[in-house]
Amino acid sequence: MQTFTTRNEVPIHEKWNLTDLYSDYSKWEKDYQLIEKMAGKLKSFDGQIQEGNSLYQYLKLREEVSFLFNKIYAYAMLNVDEDTRVTKAQSFLDRAKQLSVKVNASTSFFMPYLLSLEEETLKGYIAGEEGLKYFEEDLSESFRYKTHVLSKEQEEVLSQLGEALSVPGHTFGMMNNADIRFGEVTDDHGERVELTRGMYSKFIEDEDREKRKEAYKAYYQPYMHLKNSIASTLSAAIKNNVTLARVRRYPSALEKSLFSDKVPKEVYENLITTTKSNIASLHRYTRIRKEKLKVDELRQYDLNVPLVKGAKQVIRYDQAYETMCKALSPLGKEYINILDEFKGGRYIDVRETPGKRSGAYNLGVYGVHPYILLNHQDDLDSLFTLVHECGHGVHSKLSSQHQPQITARYSIFVAEVASTVNEVLLINYLLKNEKDSQVRHHLLNHFIDQFKGTFYTQVMFAEFEKKTHEMAENGLPLNVDVFNETYENLFREYNGEEVVFDNEVKFGWARIPHFYRPFYVYKYATGFASAIHLATKIFEGDQETLNSYLVFLKSGSSDYPLELLKKTGVDLTSPTPIENALKRFNTLIDEFSKI
Repeated sequence: MQTFTTRNEVPIHEKWNLTDLYSDYSKWEKDYQLIEKMAGKLKSFDGQIQEGNSLYQYLKLREEVSFLFNKIYAYAMLNVDEDTRVTKAQSFLDRAKQLSVKVNASTSFFMPYLLSLEEETLKGYIAGEEGLKYFEEDLSESFRYKTHVLSKEQEEVLSQLGEALSVPGHTFGMMNNADIRFGEVTDDHGERVELTRGMYSKFIEDEDREKRKEAYKAYYQPYMHLKNSIASTLSAAIKNNVTLARVRRYPSALEKSLFSDKVPKEVYENLITTTKSNIASLHRYTRIRKEKLKVDELRQYDLNVPLVKGAKQVIRYDQAYETMCKALSPLGKEYINILDEFKGGRYIDVRETPGKRSGAYNLGVYGVHPYILLNHQDDLDSLFTLVHECGHGVHSKLSSQHQPQITARYSIFVAEVASTVNEVLLINYLLKNEKDSQVRHHLLNHFIDQFKGTFYTQVMFAEFEKKTHEMAENGLPLNVDVFNETYENLFREYNGEEVVFDNEVKFGWARIPHFYRPFYVYKYATGFASAIHLATKIFEGDQETLNSYLVFLKSGSSDYPLELLKKTGVDLTSPTPIENALKRFNTLIDEFSKI
């Protein structure tokens, strides 16, 4: 595995090219100043929109501001994520966030104004102004929010509070990415080295149980040490969600989060109940894991180690990219050409370096291109991460190419479908082409663990979010003990009685960044279930499914997520996609246990 002590050591072709956004901060500053002026112009429309043309001029200017703001925010964020320790970069991101508050304040009058209009009046404006045809669907969609929009004065106050309300998530992010240190562990050469998240992902899969245990203890130690601080940030984030839901007259924080996607809460609840009614397969796998590892007591640090010894592969980044392109070839030439563009155009930041943001993501910037962050470790997990994030990236690219700005940004709900279809196509390709029985066994094991992590674990997280928000809604306290008890009970329920608990297990909630994006994680599971259906048909050569899927990738937010999926043949208002995915999991367990 290649390691780098500084960012300068990383080859330039493995670092993203931010000059596609701005050549330097002076150009960024110019747009920043321009947006400030434009925000003032937006504010001047307050009380002055009385016919179609002025409405059009306001909406046109607002879209221009949105385009520029997305660029300056992306540039600031990407610079920070290269090295979260650099205070200069952080200061620019802080300024971008402050500007966001200013822009939101300048437009806060609009929704109350719009919803004060009679619908017939709005239709008259649209009929009389040709330019408003472009905004028509967006304006109509706004009327769905009528009962949840406050007065002009109240909306302005809420917009001013935007930065303050984001503090819990921001504070956790700084602790998690910049401040937390995991201490030292023993590497493969017997030397003491500082543990990183990237290293942890490798150590926790090491065949040496003592190495796994040492890394596990070192990884959880800072979260346990900061338990009260992190409990405070998470509690505040949850209470903010609950308070905003009440202020905006939603029945619950869950329904507020689902409203924009027009997803009924039954979809969320059905995901949890259907999964738990089929939990026996996961418990069965836990028992198989204990037997294969030949341990008297199965611990949490035993749950990720591959069960097939000696089959782990070193997969260099270039090799991983080549494998990805072969695996995704059923998606067609246009798709593969875009992947070639990603690599040649330096859209991807590949290597882990000190201070770099952990994990992986895709950031689509309309009018520019996607940016993908990786922390590549030259292993099978990193290959899957590459494939996953490129799925998001191509989705961003195609939606931007085929949709106007107003509908180019797709919902997170459908985003996870695009990424997970790629993962399923990858494992199908690898299993089909692997002749070595031991490696094939290893791949099967990997897919089962991937299924568990992307589906079952995310459903468990989704239930944790649901329970803790309901506690807050009922006025119950949220603190370390409550989070620990809730998380531990769910972990036992999902993973079964075979797992013997270390003290660290119950602190699992403290390390999850997604909990600061309320009711987000369930979309991984619904996306995975949808992807199982689509990828299976595409891999089998079903041209109709492929065609409908490519249209889906080009659709952005031109329709509601559930409707976009229905056009591909997936109906998540029914338990069928979830049940079919869980049947696939059971089949995988059958095959694995026979081997």
